[in-house]
Amino acid sequence: MNDTIPLFPLTQGVFPDGMLQLQIFEVRYLDLIKRCHQQQQPFGVAWIQQGKEVQVPGQVPSLHSLGCMAHIREFEAEHPTFFRIVCQGGLRFQLHDVQTGPYGVWQGSVTYLAQDPEVEVPTAMQAHADRLGKVIAAAQQQGVIDKLPIFAPYQLDQCGWLANRYAEAMPLNAEQKLQLMGLEDPLQRLESVCRLLRN
Repeated sequence: MNDTIPLFPLTQGVFPDGMLQLQIFEVRYLDLIKRCHQQQQPFGVAWIQQGKEVQVPGQVPSLHSLGCMAHIREFEAEHPTFFRIVCQGGLRFQLHDVQTGPYGVWQGSVTYLAQDPEVEVPTAMQAHADRLGKVIAAAQQQGVIDKLPIFAPYQLDQCGWLANRYAEAMPLNAEQKLQLMGLEDPLQRLESVCRLLRN
């Protein structure tokens, strides 16, 4: 069953459980983010295939067909025309159709993809979990865990969560990241990440 959601197009989107920090200043998004915050509703983050994040008159951005919901975790209105927000990635979605909605905010017809099933990290890949675990532990010890762009709980034993944290941090292009995010098998996603780390 399809759902219609407001879209926020970005050149680099967000992964499930990932952290997304945004500065909001365009009129169309100020209204959207204020409503989402007040109603505690998520919005869809779509990855731009071609076009710009800031609205250009007469230009319609081309969007990738895979995106991710974003839930506002922190909201700060520095003044009425400038917000800072921190969001957490939610469900992935398949984007079928895009149309202009109120105030120029894109509306997408989407189908949600299932959350990752729980799949434990195999022994052969445990070193990657240990490496990220050391980064988290060091940040905790130094009192700077709030500066680390990773939300707790730290599911270091889960293939999907671990693969997503590496995939969002690696210097890959949008197509490569989306290819990883679209893999439904969390073990296959982690294996793909491991191959990229070796290259």
